[in-house]
Amino acid sequence: MSFVQNVPCFSILMAMFAAIITSAVKGKAARRISIFVTAAIGIMSAFLLVFLMGTGESYAYMMGHFPAPWGNELRAGMLEAAMALFFCIIMMVALFGGMEEARADLEADKANFYYIMANLMLASSLALVYTNDMFTAYVFVEINTIAACGLILGKFNELTIAASVRYMIMSLMGSGLLLLGISFFYDMTGHLLMSYMKESILLIWQTGEYRIPLILTIGLVSVGLAIKSALWPFHSWLPNAYGYSTVSSSAMLSSIVSKGYIFLLIKIIYRVIGPEVFAESHIIDILFVFGIIGMILGSLDAVRQKNIRKMIAYSSVAQIGYIFMGIGLGSAEGNGAGVYHIFAHAAAKSLVFVAAYGLIKASGGCRDINGLRGAGFRNKAAGVGFAAGSLSMVGIPGFAGFVSKMMFAEASLETTAYTIPVLAALAISTVLNAIYFMRVVLILYTPLTKEEKAAGMKEKTVDNSWQFKAAIAGGTVLNLFLGICTAPVMRVVKNGLEILG
Repeated sequence: MSFVQNVPCFSILMAMFAAIITSAVKGKAARRISIFVTAAIGIMSAFLLVFLMGTGESYAYMMGHFPAPWGNELRAGMLEAAMALFFCIIMMVALFGGMEEARADLEADKANFYYIMANLMLASSLALVYTNDMFTAYVFVEINTIAACGLILGKFNELTIAASVRYMIMSLMGSGLLLLGISFFYDMTGHLLMSYMKESILLIWQTGEYRIPLILTIGLVSVGLAIKSALWPFHSWLPNAYGYSTVSSSAMLSSIVSKGYIFLLIKIIYRVIGPEVFAESHIIDILFVFGIIGMILGSLDAVRQKNIRKMIAYSSVAQIGYIFMGIGLGSAEGNGAGVYHIFAHAAAKSLVFVAAYGLIKASGGCRDINGLRGAGFRNKAAGVGFAAGSLSMVGIPGFAGFVSKMMFAEASLETTAYTIPVLAALAISTVLNAIYFMRVVLILYTPLTKEEKAAGMKEKTVDNSWQFKAAIAGGTVLNLFLGICTAPVMRVVKNGLEILG
């Protein structure tokens, strides 16, 4: 085995040990440790991705070199390595973009707690990406849930406490359904290792034995992870959790945590249930319908918002609907479009959350959209970042969102029964995206009136830290890369899905 093949194990352990170390140091040192470990894991993941693109194959890694059922097993392919690298990039953008707010709002004696949660969140997300064992996946789902609650509570007040409690209740409901599904899978197959489970499930499906219990179990797992991913109508926890937490927390929750659960569902479809069995179970049709509805209603909710953070949060409901719509198409092209949209949405959403913080700062703490008039002039970096993220969310050519939306449209043509609903939903949602995102961009670049200036409002430029500028630049470049250099990313997605099962 090549040394680089140890990266999945090393990555998870490094993030876990970072959480332990940060518990014993002060906030500034804890932040530096988190940034260093995230960067190191990202570099290692890049080397692993290059290695796997060269081999074109996936491999299994036995923890402690003990085979199942005594040992645990990880499995890495190019898609898993790309997802791990992407999560590290997004976390760097989130940590750098929210560093100034963290210094101001996190209590000095509790700042290290925040970075403990961030490291645990990264470790559990990486474990969901790499694990090949269903029970291990459940354990890290729970760790991820606890870490997410801690991140929401980073800014400790009544609003974040209420948001955290609501998130915990909804998330535990999803975890409970997932655990029931895993238990039923184990009862029917006698395995927890994903590869072995798939063989048994395929045999059960072909013989017709336990057909109804198997469909019920597939539904439990799918709905459980849909709740945790905030698919409509299970999204009630999302607006407050994203809207009131720190900017770093919002970026990580929307771009890493929810995407980790969706990626786990895709892994289960390919590696546990099998795409054919999943399609024949018709659970896929429910996900498709909920995805379509979420695309429209999430966008309508975003249009009605006056608070910019709430608007961005409701936009996530719509974008998650896109991904589940792609999964619901039941084809390799649909799943490929869904995976690409995971990248596109995470890149754009982390950027707009970070940029929104800079715009709010330049407007005296005002979160009302109309109160941000001229903020793009007062904070040029934030204005450019928000505009770039908005263009990607709308789907303007040259940005990440355009590519994924085109992939959804092309995937719908493969299944004629879904063509009209998908194209109609894409058109309606894109128009709504343009309404609420471009409205904000226009307000940002509308100069103050003479009356407003006379009333004391001044076009005063805000000074940004180099970390904030780096986060904006990194997020913008990432969106442009996904929108322009699409061929290598699409090759990783396509080939990665082929070997995922």
